[in-house]
Amino acid sequence: MFVHHYAPHDAEQSWGADSSLPLTDAPNASVDLADPAGPQRLMDAAVAAYGHVDILVCNHALSGTDGPLGTLDAAMLDKHYAVNTRSTILLTQAFAAQHDGRPGGRVVFMTSGQDLGPMRNEVAYAAAKGALASISRTLADHLADQQITLNTVNPGPVDTGWASPEFLESTRQHFPQGRWGKPDDAARLIAFLVSDDAAWITGQVINSDGGVRPA
Repeated sequence: MFVHHYAPHDAEQSWGADSSLPLTDAPNASVDLADPAGPQRLMDAAVAAYGHVDILVCNHALSGTDGPLGTLDAAMLDKHYAVNTRSTILLTQAFAAQHDGRPGGRVVFMTSGQDLGPMRNEVAYAAAKGALASISRTLADHLADQQITLNTVNPGPVDTGWASPEFLESTRQHFPQGRWGKPDDAARLIAFLVSDDAAWITGQVINSDGGVRPA
């Protein structure tokens, strides 16, 4: 495992930055994926650590920095595109370039539920994440030549500590099972998608959201 992180962005959020690095001794790198050169730099670091990368999970995201249509500007749209869309595609390109065609190559994108219901105050985010869902089949077709599968996961709303208690409670009623998603819910699906059992699944957008109902 190779861990990517970028604490300067997290530190700007109201909930602050924390670190998962004490939980693992895995090699890691701090890279700003808004930088056009960032994706290649990150992949180079992973290859330097292991010699070859078999699995790429793109679970990075920029969110919470845009708003409704009336408040958008070009800078907001460009930043969300740079981090959420452009860097993900460039990471996939860099991953494919170093992949030698051995069986078991896997790419997993993370999208959001923008096609299942409105995200009224996150126009730039919804557009950038929606692009990943739209491009999944096309990129999966490219990668098939190298025995790489690509699938995209929509984890739905997940409680990672960012939401206030009031918001958690008001939103909980929209989940048929009466609870928010947990990080483990998405992690188990991703673990399946990168396993040999999922070798015949590619180009799919999979909603793992507990059947959440639009607000």
